[in-house]
Amino acid sequence: MDEKKSIPFKGTPEQEEQLLKVIAEGKDVKGALMAIMQKAQDIYGYLPIEVQTIIAREMGIPLQEVYGVATFYAQFSLYPKGEYKISVCLGTACYVKGAGDIFDKLQEKLGIAGGECTPDGKFSLEACRCIGACGLAPVLTVNEDVYGRLTKDDVEGILAKYL
Repeated sequence: MDEKKSIPFKGTPEQEEQLLKVIAEGKDVKGALMAIMQKAQDIYGYLPIEVQTIIAREMGIPLQEVYGVATFYAQFSLYPKGEYKISVCLGTACYVKGAGDIFDKLQEKLGIAGGECTPDGKFSLEACRCIGACGLAPVLTVNEDVYGRLTKDDVEGILAKYL
């Protein structure tokens, strides 16, 4: 499993109690693994290896099976998301108009790579493929806020709004 820079896992006893209850309710139900993993992600916000290990142990299945499902389906995240989730569209229209430079500038300013979260948990950065705003290319989102017709010089001003 690849290592990405992120905030360390800090699950609470209450979260683990919730998870164990979810697993107990579904472990004998055929095909319940995905539903249990979805609920686990709802509890923790993502599926770190520690949570996957609990699921595997409690369900009596190999960790590789849980990890395989977690990495196959895009709905699951192995890494925490920041308070502010920055997503840069790297679809064709956005990329041609400079989205790659914007993504690079964000990595530089935040000190993280795509898929990572800043150590303080404030920002996470990801690339996406098309958000359907090609007329505004290049586009990025911060949570639900959409920014379009950007240049890499806009990055610092956008980040400043969330500091």
